[in-house]
Amino acid sequence: MDSFPDIEKVHYMLDNIVEEIPKEFFRKLNEGVVLLSSHKLHPESRKDIPLYIMGEYSRSITGRNIKIYYGSFKMAYNGQSEGYIYKKLKETLLHEFIHHLESLAGEKRLEIKDAEDLERYRNMNK
Repeated sequence: MDSFPDIEKVHYMLDNIVEEIPKEFFRKLNEGVVLLSSHKLHPESRKDIPLYIMGEYSRSITGRNIKIYYGSFKMAYNGQSEGYIYKKLKETLLHEFIHHLESLAGEKRLEIKDAEDLERYRNMNK
């Protein structure tokens, strides 16, 4: 049975999380936070252990945004409580905000940590 909240409920949860974030964090995030219905697999995802992309920070010539993938959350956390999903949404959004703030400051610490995490994933069950 599918017990995952619908996209409108997740959008509402995400809006509540956004309200908790200091307004200064949104500086130069001109395209805002976007909830997409799709899921996204990492290019190196494996069939035996899928690696879903939950969120992404993007920069382009048109601006900066944070994408959250509803479908990825649904694939990874179906059957979990709404409280757990809220917690994971908040962790993901804050993670992407760190990418944004580091980008503004010319830092790459979180990118380095993400690369280390990806390396650990690559080495799982080898």
